[in-house]
Amino acid sequence: MNPASFTPAEARALSRTTQVPTTAGFAPGYAQANLIALDKRYAFDFLLFAQRNPKPCPLLGVLEAGQTTSELFAGGDIRTDIPSYRIYRDGQLIAETPDAGEYWTPDTVGFLIGCSFTFEQALLSARIPVAHIEQGRNVPMYLTNIDCAPAGVFSGPMVVSMRPIPASQVADAVRVTSRYPAVHGAPVHVGDPAAIGIRDLSAPDFGNAVDIAPGTIPVFWACGVTPQAAVMRSKPELAICHSPGQMLVTDVRDSFYQVP
Repeated sequence: MNPASFTPAEARALSRTTQVPTTAGFAPGYAQANLIALDKRYAFDFLLFAQRNPKPCPLLGVLEAGQTTSELFAGGDIRTDIPSYRIYRDGQLIAETPDAGEYWTPDTVGFLIGCSFTFEQALLSARIPVAHIEQGRNVPMYLTNIDCAPAGVFSGPMVVSMRPIPASQVADAVRVTSRYPAVHGAPVHVGDPAAIGIRDLSAPDFGNAVDIAPGTIPVFWACGVTPQAAVMRSKPELAICHSPGQMLVTDVRDSFYQVP
């Protein structure tokens, strides 16, 4: 299996049948998306939460109540085309499943949120190493002490993803990723993890720790797992989310989200 050779449709088809640890590196050149789906009575509050927090929650699309496909993933099914889903009830994780169909109702509204996996091909093209891809791991993600702006029933801390970048290439990484504001854009922090409330880089809250090579600096990007942190704090009755690092591979080219 060579995920770099997949088309988006092939990546989604694999997701329906096979448990993969991460979609990082799948279908390079195509955008990936995070998911949070909620009953429609929470939809406006979450839409406002995303609007007030565009760095961790950049919206790529919103599905109408009960809708399960979109032009972003033509012919697909949002209930099955992500390798693994997390189901939260009253803020508690109650299940991880490869098929969210039993939890999806005619009143479920799905939100697709930009994912930093989308700009990783641009980093690689600039010869900036991406440690979790090189090491075959899920990207490490951490809860921070940075509070998001609350909206309606939703509040919570920002989650960040971390990539150790060679010191000489940090400025390049900032420049490259800043051209992708729809998928988190430039980093929110560079350097000392304690400054944003992270005690131990070897113990991520989501994903896998990566080996940090000498001469590299931890660089932190806002992360689309932030809505799950908001769900855990705000406790909506039911939330359907992607499992961290296991994304929806869309039909949209990365370049569509690149700005000059």
